[in-house]
Amino acid sequence: MLQISVEDSEIGPGEAHRWHLVPLTGAEGPAPRRMTGYNQAKHFTVAQYAQSVDDPIRSYVAASFELTGQVDLDALAAALLHLVQRHEVLRAIYQPLAGDLGCEVLTPDEVALKHVYGGPLETGAQVTRHLQEAFQEVDTLSWPLITMGAVVRPGSTTVWFSCDHLVTDGLSSAIAINDIATAYRDLTSAVEAEPPVAPAAAQQPGSYLEFSRTQRRANRAMRADDARLDHWRAFCERNGGLFPRFPLDLGVRPGQLYAPVASTERLLSAQQIEEFGTACRELGGRLSMGLLASVALALRELGGPAVYRGLMPFNERGRGDYAESMGWFINTLPIEFPVGPQAGLGDVLAAAQDAYAQVQAHAAVHFVKAWKLLAPAEYASLRYWPYAVNFFSYIDCRRLPGADRHAAQQARMHVWVSGCNGILHWLHRTDDGLFVNTIHADTAEAGDVNRALLDCFARVLTEPLAG
Repeated sequence: MLQISVEDSEIGPGEAHRWHLVPLTGAEGPAPRRMTGYNQAKHFTVAQYAQSVDDPIRSYVAASFELTGQVDLDALAAALLHLVQRHEVLRAIYQPLAGDLGCEVLTPDEVALKHVYGGPLETGAQVTRHLQEAFQEVDTLSWPLITMGAVVRPGSTTVWFSCDHLVTDGLSSAIAINDIATAYRDLTSAVEAEPPVAPAAAQQPGSYLEFSRTQRRANRAMRADDARLDHWRAFCERNGGLFPRFPLDLGVRPGQLYAPVASTERLLSAQQIEEFGTACRELGGRLSMGLLASVALALRELGGPAVYRGLMPFNERGRGDYAESMGWFINTLPIEFPVGPQAGLGDVLAAAQDAYAQVQAHAAVHFVKAWKLLAPAEYASLRYWPYAVNFFSYIDCRRLPGADRHAAQQARMHVWVSGCNGILHWLHRTDDGLFVNTIHADTAEAGDVNRALLDCFARVLTEPLAG
């Protein structure tokens, strides 16, 4: 799965179709009685405040993939409905509840899809504009929080969906693609299915909302002096706060958001990333930590500090009931390790791995909970990260749900935010190599730093491969 903006995706013209999720219950929905996740509560509060000051902050996590051959629209509609029926988080209605965020979930039988034909899209530019507008229709404060559609051609179809961040993380995109494509394949391969009926899942995935309730229960009694916060507390003392600053000047003013600039490029070929992974193993480390160490070395070469401090996302799904569940199963945790003036990849890789092991030991404390307890005034007042933050993310897309199957082709994830005050890099590996999807603030300095950093990072990665 390639992470790339929709503007840079090559999606051919065709006939536009939409499916709108509609409730079959009353317009107001049931009263909220269930608590939501930590990420969800903070995200919803930020959206509420932004709306109150008429300064909305918008974002989406969307995805698209290709189906080959003549599409069966009835089967596709059934597969899309199957996705929503399979994941509670998509059927939940979210409302403020006692200073927090609550929800109630519609049952699978209480939702339906309404089909709308959108007419022909005659050029690639029209397709891009259509998807830009459709993806941005999702709104944190409005239901539904998913929109779905397709661009149909005689020999192929682009299927797409867009979710507000409230109900999804990046890994959920692969899960959703796999659910839709697998259900569609099963429906269309049936000998007799008139009308098509989405197959029942052999094993229903665990509910993100149930996961969130369990997580909240485990942290309910936590206070600011709790020993479980020692890791965060020590990091804050050394760092000067919860948020590690991006160490290079990006020309951004405090408290200001800028238009986002997005791009995706390949850093290493498939053979090169394989060779780099071998080099990391020979040094006694893992490829992911080798990538983190290389980022730290590149920052140091460009004038960054001798200690790397950053945030990194952790997938909380595990390998059990939640492995293929949609939701926002991401914790964000701090990591720091030395990057000495003369240290090479082996030294920094070993330091990064030691630091990662320490972080894993404290992963049970959620970032939002730590933020609220250790910096309550900042937590209450900040609508987004206070300044450009140092952030590292890597995922091997070859290991995502459905990646080894062929029901969906050319899977793409599209991430968009309306404003940015720093640089975000999402490193991801596909069968074609190592890629980076970047969103940075639209300043000359941020553009120059981003280019210099990626070039230096690529050099660091290829040095172990020389000869």
